Amino acid sequence: MNIAKRKFDTLVIGAGGAGLRAALQLSAADVKVAVVSKVFPTRSHTVAAQGGMNAALGNVTADNWHWHMYDTVKGSDYLGDQDAIEYMCRAAPETVIELEHYGVPFSRLENGRIYQRPFGGQSQDFGGDQAARTCAAADRTGHAMLHSLYQQNIKAKTHFFDEFFAIDLLKNERGDILGALAIDIESNEKILIEAKTTLIATGGAGRLFRSNTNASINTGDGMAMALRAGIPLQDMEFFQFHPTGIAGKGMLITEGVRGEGGYLVNCDGERFMERYAPHAKDLASRDVVSRAIAIEIREGRGCGANKDHVLLKLDHLGSDVIKKRLPGIRDTSMTFLGIDPIEEAIPIFPTAHYTMGGIPSNRFGQVVVPVGTDAEEVIPGLYAAGEGACASVHGANRLGGSSLLDIVVFGRAAGNHIIDYLKANPHHKDLPEDCTVSILKRMERWEKNSAATTQLYTVPQLKAELQLVMEENCGVFRTQDVLEKGVNAVKAIKEKLTNAYISDYSSVFNTARIEALELENLVEIGLATVISALARKESRGAHSRMDFEKRDDVNWMKHSLYFMKDNRLTYKPVRTKAMTVATFPPKERVY
Repeated sequence: MNIAKRKFDTLVIGAGGAGLRAALQLSAADVKVAVVSKVFPTRSHTVAAQGGMNAALGNVTADNWHWHMYDTVKGSDYLGDQDAIEYMCRAAPETVIELEHYGVPFSRLENGRIYQRPFGGQSQDFGGDQAARTCAAADRTGHAMLHSLYQQNIKAKTHFFDEFFAIDLLKNERGDILGALAIDIESNEKILIEAKTTLIATGGAGRLFRSNTNASINTGDGMAMALRAGIPLQDMEFFQFHPTGIAGKGMLITEGVRGEGGYLVNCDGERFMERYAPHAKDLASRDVVSRAIAIEIREGRGCGANKDHVLLKLDHLGSDVIKKRLPGIRDTSMTFLGIDPIEEAIPIFPTAHYTMGGIPSNRFGQVVVPVGTDAEEVIPGLYAAGEGACASVHGANRLGGSSLLDIVVFGRAAGNHIIDYLKANPHHKDLPEDCTVSILKRMERWEKNSAATTQLYTVPQLKAELQLVMEENCGVFRTQDVLEKGVNAVKAIKEKLTNAYISDYSSVFNTARIEALELENLVEIGLATVISALARKESRGAHSRMDFEKRDDVNWMKHSLYFMKDNRLTYKPVRTKAMTVATFPPKERVY
């Protein structure tokens, strides 16, 4: 088959905040870089991030990076790697100032400094009073960041392959990653992109769940590509449920609402978070608030005719604050609910939001794989950053305001390391002639509509089934029986996928084919998630086992690594040693 070929120094797969920040670093250094994105870059999911980005600027309350580090380690339920967390928190203030200089229009205080709002899990003086650490551009921070980064990349002449879908990584006999095979979504024409270095920055997999805050593009493509290349995924059992999604719909209501003074109430009008987190209350970490809401509803204190949600009140903040600080939330509530939050409370329920696990990486963005019992090695030339990677700075639970920080800090770090790597490795490695054979064979079945009597399932049917299985069997609360049922159900869906067909070829943009390839990716990510969750017999962060209610540091303070081949799990120790400061040892996590 004749496939068009292009050569670049670096291939960046994904045009969200991590991919664009890395690409900007590279283009500014005269590296020949290509960015492949299955949507126009400013439609990447970073655009949906609302509340802000954490950095210890100290503009509103006293703050420093060391307090920020403590909160992040505690928020991770002590599963985060402390060297990477220290790196991120130390780099945060400088990173925010860089974004400001790129044109991000942060909200301002009266004195002209960047506005910072309180978010969950933040403290002063290692667990003391509430801190205000989250730098915000009203409630559209991700939107502002993504547009600024894209404009800077256009100025730097980064090469974009817009609306191209990356299918799989290219490898040689030694296992070196040499680029990727992609297709033009509109024409279905294939392109082979050779690269000396490759960065996976494709985001998370929130579309695994029926109710979620994620865009339809968040199907775990890069993580699935890594699995098929023999690379494990780390800590996939830890999936964050955001406590405040619009009930029954899933759209995100930013934590910034509670940071501005909003609060949750049950059917009795009680501010119930005072019982679950007496000190932090509504600004406890996300896993704590999500479980509290679920318990209130399970015990009969939910709101509405079906008692299936609680209420988020912000009418007491006044119209000026809401219009200035939360205009997007007001628009969302009025559009999807017909409720003006200036006058009425918003019905909310926890909804699938963020993938804490992903492709194992270090603080330089390099992809690392286990070798033997406790050692690991770097895959030369392969990098990962953003939600699809696992550095691991979020551990078992991500703090609000850390995702935007993660993507720009480690996007920049990956870019810097790639620049040094290219200086030492200036030449392309030979690409085997047969490197695309297995990829093309996998794609072949979706090339034609072969709806025969033996093929019983459509792609939309199986996707809906997968999302329901994940929601019912791998949600906020988990048990052995429920997770076992989930594992068997996802395996059954994978079997059904071999007898699936594309029912609609009418779309000029080949969206039916893309949805089929995305479903293959989601199924693999779903298996990694439920199998990892079944194996972890403790409750830690977002992974809450009703049959193992306590955190078990003796047996389970370790990272899981899931291999696609044979659905195999191994483990590696958490990096508890920080770079320059004393370690924060595990202790009871209360708010």
